[in-house]
This record gives sequence, structure tokens and C-alpha cells, in this order.
Amino acid sequence: MGNIAAIVGRPNVGKSTLFNRLTETRQAIVNEESGVTRDRIYGKCIWNGLEFSVVDTGGYAVGSDDIFEEEIRKQVIIAIEEADVILFMLDVTTGITDYDEMVADILRRSDKKVLMVANKVDNPERLAEASYFYALGLEEMFPISSINGSGTGELLDRLVDIFPSAESVEQLDIPRFAIVGRPNAGKSSIVNAFIGQDRNIVTPISGTTRDSIYTRYNKFGHDFYLVDTAGVRKKTKVHEDLEFYSVMRAIRAIENSDVCLLMIDATRGVESQDQKIFQLIQKNKKGIVILINKWDLVEKDTMTTKKYEEDVRRKFAPFVDFPIIFTSVITKQRIHKALEMAVSVYENKTRKIPTSKLNEAMQQVVSDNPPPSTKGKYIKIKYIMQLPTNTPAFAFFCNLPQYVRDPYKRFLENKIRDMWDFSGVPIQVFMRKK
Repeated sequence: MGNIAAIVGRPNVGKSTLFNRLTETRQAIVNEESGVTRDRIYGKCIWNGLEFSVVDTGGYAVGSDDIFEEEIRKQVIIAIEEADVILFMLDVTTGITDYDEMVADILRRSDKKVLMVANKVDNPERLAEASYFYALGLEEMFPISSINGSGTGELLDRLVDIFPSAESVEQLDIPRFAIVGRPNAGKSSIVNAFIGQDRNIVTPISGTTRDSIYTRYNKFGHDFYLVDTAGVRKKTKVHEDLEFYSVMRAIRAIENSDVCLLMIDATRGVESQDQKIFQLIQKNKKGIVILINKWDLVEKDTMTTKKYEEDVRRKFAPFVDFPIIFTSVITKQRIHKALEMAVSVYENKTRKIPTSKLNEAMQQVVSDNPPPSTKGKYIKIKYIMQLPTNTPAFAFFCNLPQYVRDPYKRFLENKIRDMWDFSGVPIQVFMRKK
């Protein structure tokens, strides 16, 4: 479940070019809303029918080219902890640098699968030079040119070979909730508050780390899995405040869940890291509940819940239809409310609207507010249906789908939200040729 490949290496070896090449297969499908992650560091790749995630550690370069050794070292260590396969990028035009030796040294000592990727190999002479990288003491190397794409097919074939096959643990068909957020927002305390303190039952089986751990919660009339990706984790010397760290940690939990409870530290407010995690949840089309934790520590006279809520929604716009709950793990405030909300978002995510009802309501909306005509062409929407996807998606069949612009799609989405409860759930609206 949720295989992850991480691209590591020093600056300017072409990490993001490779990232873009691996993930571009999906770009058409993923809605790139304006302003979504300028530093795109996470994407999906499909190869030979297998879907996996790709993470570009370089998206987190602090400063610029003069990124210092310590920062690269941290990124490599986190990638080793969190990913299944490491793609170690090298540049054939510069040969082996001190930085490369440092990264290779960390990678050799890890027990992770590492593939060296020699970039900029775009002629036969350079192919010969690439073999020089075997001196780094790693076994497998793939010469590629991420600009023109040569060699990436072989690299992908090998990657897909390495990933553990998808035999998943047999699970009950009950909702899966993940609690995600920045380090120190109070994630583990809330899990303990839900389940009681008795959950430190560690299964020391090798390989438990990389998978999510599902804890079944079956009381007070609820029945679901809490997805916990902490696993059995060796505490590394990496500083917990590293932004890259929390995003890496969140990816697997988000992919393996139905609804994500995103915890925000009330005393710090929404930071760029929270926005990144929110975008990851949206990109994966999961349900969202926002928990503002440590609310007991906020000066109430300066900040009301209403004002705080407005601020949160503004920072997460354009998607604003999600529940926000103010919690305190210490005082156990509204902890159960958080669970009830997650359950209701799950119900919204699985909501199916009968085609007749959908058409009756939405045809009225369309006739009252038809799509604006483009280049003198009138768009006629004939028929609407909800697609049989596992997250809400609606197809509007019309004569000229290519002329319907995003603002009108957003208008339709908002009307659907007005009529039916899809709170906490990203909705997709497609225009199709009838």
C-alpha cells in the first residue's frame, strides 16, 4: 500500500526535472489549482499498471545553491526512514563531488534499496563516463537524460520490480481515519486520548515500520481504523522541526486513509507546512476535518473561535467547505466530537445522489445560470450524473465541454454543496461530450 520513491542528491543535479518527468503522466489528471505548491515535491507515477508516489527532497532546499551539508544530510536520512526506494541523482558532467561521497556514505550504511541515477547522459562518451560512479560503492546505476527522457523506462521497470507487491493485509470494510499534522501539534496525544494509553503494543516484526499500523476503534457505537504511520521508529538525530519531515510522514498516512484529521496547533496558527499537508489531502481526494488543538492555551479575549475559523478558511481557500473543531487533548475537550465529525465526513464522501434528483435540481440551476457563451458558441448541458468513483465526482454532459471554464465549474460545485452535504470532501466536476 502506498509505495514511495524518494529522489535525493545535491542541488542542481536535475532532481526536479526527473521528478517532473516521472510524475507528468498524472499531471493531466491532478487538478493543478493556481497557487498549489510552487515547490512541487510530491506526485504520483503510474508505470506498468502500478501506481506509486514520488517525493523530490530538493523541493526543500533552504537558501539556494549554497545549501549546506547538514541540510542535505538530514534530507537523505529522512528519505531513508520514510521511503521504500531511494533514487540517488548524480551529474555525469561534474563527476563525483564531496557532497556525492557524503550522500553515498549515508546510503551505503542504510539497508534501503538504492538506485544511482546518472543524469545528463545524452551521448555515447558520457555513457562511458557514467560507469565511473560505481566507485561510490553502490550496486545499481541507471544512466538517463531527464531532459529528453532516455533511460527513464529502464529505471521505472526496475523501480516497479523492487516495490513490494500489493498483497495487503485483509482488512474489514470500515472507514480508515488518519491523524496528520506538524510535529508537536499533539497527534500522538489525541490517538492516546481516543484509544486509551494501552496502545504501545509493539510488534517487532521486521518491516512493520514501513507500513501503516491500523488500530481498530470499536466503542461508543463507532467502528473504524485509526491509521498510524509511526510504526516502530528508530529516533534519528534529525530535528523534528524540519518541514520536509512532517510532509514525508504525512504522505503514507493520507494515502492509506479515507478521512484525515489535520491537527493544527492553535498557538501557532496555520503555517506553510499545514497548507502543504492540506494540499496533499486534497490531491488524494480524501475527506478533511480540521482540528484546532491546544485551544485551552489561546487568549480568548483576543481571539474568538469565529474569527479563528475565518482565518483558517482563508488560508486553505479555495476549498473551504470543511468542518473545524476546537479541541484540547489535555482537557479532553471535544475529542469525541472530532470522531463524530470524521464519521459524518466519511458518510459525505460515500454519498451517492440518484441521477433523477441530481438532474431535477441541477438542470434548474443551469437554466437559471447558463454557462457564459464563448466566441458566440452556446453551451447546452443535457444531462448530469454522479460518476461511480470512490470520491464524489460529477459529469455534466454537454455539446462543447472544452468551452466551459473553471469559474463555472466552481459555481456548479458550490451549488451541489448547497443542496447536498459534502462538507469535508473534495468534489470533482467534469464536462463531458454527450
